[in-house]
Amino acid sequence: MEVERCSPRPSAQRCEVDMKPTMVVEDTLNQGCMQYGCSHYRRRCQIRAPCCNEVFDCRHCHNEAKNSMDVDPLDRHDVPRHEVRKVICSLCRTEQEVQQTCVTCGVCMGKYFCEKCNFFDDEDSKQQYHCDGCGICRTGGQDNFFHCYKCGCCYSNLLKDCHPCVEKAMHHNCPVCFEYLFDSTKVISVLPCGHTIHMHCLKEMHEHLRFACPVCSKSVCDMSKVWEKLDREVALTPMPEAYQNKMVRCLMFMWYGLEAYFRAH
Repeated sequence: MEVERCSPRPSAQRCEVDMKPTMVVEDTLNQGCMQYGCSHYRRRCQIRAPCCNEVFDCRHCHNEAKNSMDVDPLDRHDVPRHEVRKVICSLCRTEQEVQQTCVTCGVCMGKYFCEKCNFFDDEDSKQQYHCDGCGICRTGGQDNFFHCYKCGCCYSNLLKDCHPCVEKAMHHNCPVCFEYLFDSTKVISVLPCGHTIHMHCLKEMHEHLRFACPVCSKSVCDMSKVWEKLDREVALTPMPEAYQNKMVRCLMFMWYGLEAYFRAH
């Protein structure tokens, strides 16, 4: 709801070029925009990871490299994003304290910048914003999301008064691919039961005729048509005389995900 709008504030801001209305300043700030970065973000700086003192394009690049199968399990780790203190300008290669504008060449290292997360991104069309409740930056526009303090994450306003709260709903791994959901960059779906899962993992489940939440086995979609079909099949199935007028309890197939009770007749 991968499952990252921000009004101007000290912690999250965008480069303003109209404060010094000269072509020189504007050209300097925008130099190299969208030309640097990695597969995760377009930005004009790299980070020095405080945990291993190595330079990476972003935290995801670090985490992928340091958690690969080639790394000793005892040495695998994630970068503590809030502890990053040094960045390297991609244009002039000056290493400096975390800030939006390079102290040497004056380039804006990220149109969107959050000093709380030490986060830079030139693709500000994502409508990034910093959520104090989550403690990280998210995308999609602040006006379109709200933070649920019981679930511990940001949800679409469409779910504001109608989602079942599950404590720390996203503070766990996806039940299908096992990627940690809270800071995942992929789209996340909130199921009717309140549990969360990657959208593409949910689609894969549907393709394999799996329609139950992997956590609690409740239906993830409207199964009324299926129940009606089963009811018709049951009604057309003659019941042996020995079992007539008996009550039985039947657990449906796992992909239906609901307990169904049928009265023998």
